[in-house]
Amino acid sequence: MRGEIARIMPFLFSAMISYPSRAQTRPLPDLINPLDAPAQVLDLSRLGLPSGDSRDTPVAPDDAAGSSQPEDRRLVRRGVKLTLQDQKELYLAPFQHSNLKWDVLLLAGTGALIATDRRIEGHLPGGNLNIYSNASNIALGGTAGTLALMWTYGLKTHNEHLKEMGSLEIETLVNTFLVYTPMQFVAGRQRPGEGNGYGDFWRHHMINTSFPAGHAMFTMAIATVVAHEYPKPWVKVLAYGATAAVIAGRFLAHDHWASDLLVGPALGYFIGSHIFHSHCNPQFNEGCHRSTQDVDHP
Repeated sequence: MRGEIARIMPFLFSAMISYPSRAQTRPLPDLINPLDAPAQVLDLSRLGLPSGDSRDTPVAPDDAAGSSQPEDRRLVRRGVKLTLQDQKELYLAPFQHSNLKWDVLLLAGTGALIATDRRIEGHLPGGNLNIYSNASNIALGGTAGTLALMWTYGLKTHNEHLKEMGSLEIETLVNTFLVYTPMQFVAGRQRPGEGNGYGDFWRHHMINTSFPAGHAMFTMAIATVVAHEYPKPWVKVLAYGATAAVIAGRFLAHDHWASDLLVGPALGYFIGSHIFHSHCNPQFNEGCHRSTQDVDHP
C-alpha cells in the first residue's frame, strides 16, 4: 500500500474546489416571476445523463471523482487493517518460543538496572544539563530530517527503494507510538529529580513520563529501518551512532533512569525490525526474506 494514502487528499481537494465553479456556470431560475420566465430546454448533459447516442459522450469529471471515493475509503480501511495486524503481531511476538530468550535477557537486565538506578544516577556529572539535552534533540531532529529529505527525493525522482524506506518509516513511527503510549500510562514512572527521587512507578497518569525512554525508542525504531533497508557499514554507523547520541544525551541530562534507556531502545529495535521484515520488498534488499508474492502493491 506504498503511497496509497498520499493520493487520497488530492481527490478530495479537487472535488471540493471544482463543485462551486461548476455551480456558478448554471443559470438560476427566475424565482420572482417563475411563470414569466422563459422556458428552458432540458439539457440532459448538465444532469450528467446520456442523451441520444451515449457512446460518444465523454465521462463527466464528477463521475470520475465519484468513482474514486469508494476506492479512497477502501485504501483507508486497508491501512487501518494493516496497522491493527501489525499491532497484534507486535504484542504477541514476546510470547513466541523463539523470542523467549530475548524476553528473559531484557527482563533480567531491566530488573537489575531498576535496582541500581539511583546509584547509577548519583555518579552522573552535573553542570549545564541543557547541553546534553540539546545535543540529544539535535541528533534526533537531524536523523528524522535526513530521512524525510530522502523520502521526498524518492517521491520526486520515483525512486522505489527510497519510497519504500519512507513508507516503512511512517509505519514504524505509528506502531511505535501505539506501543509507547499505553506503556507510558501503565508505568507512570517519575523522572530523576521528581517526587522523592526514587523513580517510583504508577505516579503519573499521562504520557511523557520516564518509562520507557521515548526519544531513544523512536530514534532506534527509525534508525533500525534505514539500517535494514541500506545494510552498508557506513549507513549503520550513522544510524546507530545518532541513536547512541540521543541515548547518551538523555541520560547525561538526567531525563531518564538507566533502566528506561534500556527498555526504550530495545523496543524500538524490535518494532523497527518487525515492520521491515513484515513489509519489505525483496527486490531492494537481500536481507528481506519475504516472497515477491507477499509484497504489498499500491
